[in-house]
Amino acid sequence: MTLGKNRKGIWKKVIRNWELYIFIAPAFFYFLIFSYGPMYGIQIAFKNFIPTKGVTGSPWVGFDHFQRFFDSYYFWDLIWNTLSISLYELAVGFPIPIILALAFNEVRNGFFKKLAQTVTYAPHFISVVVMAGMIITFLSPSTGMIVHLIEGLGFNAPAFLTDPRWFKTMYVFSGVWQSAGWGTIIYLAALSGVDPGLHEAAIIDGASRFQRIRHINIPTIVPTMTILLILNMGSLLGVGFEKILLLQNPLNMESSDVISTFVYRSGLVDAQYSFSTAIGLFNSVINAALLIVVNQIVRRTSENSLW
Repeated sequence: MTLGKNRKGIWKKVIRNWELYIFIAPAFFYFLIFSYGPMYGIQIAFKNFIPTKGVTGSPWVGFDHFQRFFDSYYFWDLIWNTLSISLYELAVGFPIPIILALAFNEVRNGFFKKLAQTVTYAPHFISVVVMAGMIITFLSPSTGMIVHLIEGLGFNAPAFLTDPRWFKTMYVFSGVWQSAGWGTIIYLAALSGVDPGLHEAAIIDGASRFQRIRHINIPTIVPTMTILLILNMGSLLGVGFEKILLLQNPLNMESSDVISTFVYRSGLVDAQYSFSTAIGLFNSVINAALLIVVNQIVRRTSENSLW
């Protein structure tokens, strides 16, 4: 009887707020079809997938593909390259949008502020393919203007595109240039919620601009910083393959080969569908575990967690 009443109450709420349910329906069906639907195919990671037999007809092999990946000679190289690029990107790319947002928030010249924001936002709208082409053009040993600039200053320009020691730096800093300006939008939105009365009271008390930034602005955006840090940690092994694949060549493969590019080669180039699915599943499980662990750590130390 109670269950029936609860169901009637739920349907009444749905009917009463039908506009909201219609509003979220596209997003709900999008994730249902394109995110949860394909999970059916994850089972081929535990099978020897044969296209002619289909997903259900292929024989089970258990954890053989995972064991093969763990025992391979390239396992630790892939883990190290993926982790080092992610941590490098996090160390350089995470604080720069915060610094830019704090700086933009202090600019009082409207024209200069809009110009600076436009200049930093613009690279975000450049596609990955075009961005990779620009990087190759700028850093080309024969025609690259950055190489010519370094040589014009009297220095020997390194082989940015072919030296494995320079690949990660080139990848990270080009990514920061492309995304840092766009990342400031979130922090600027958080800074817009600062009560002007706090700054007025701080000015009356004799606080300098730096002190007001340190004691008013930064504490305001700490919750936003924490949430974004948790999300970034949850994708620590999720380095995308598109840009790396476009900048990759046999000479820099030593430091540019990551899990995602290996999955691409194994799955689409070599047609090892089960093996590549197993590696992708391993990568996703590690990312999910990192997200949960970091969120729990933050939850125990502060109130700024995802759940």
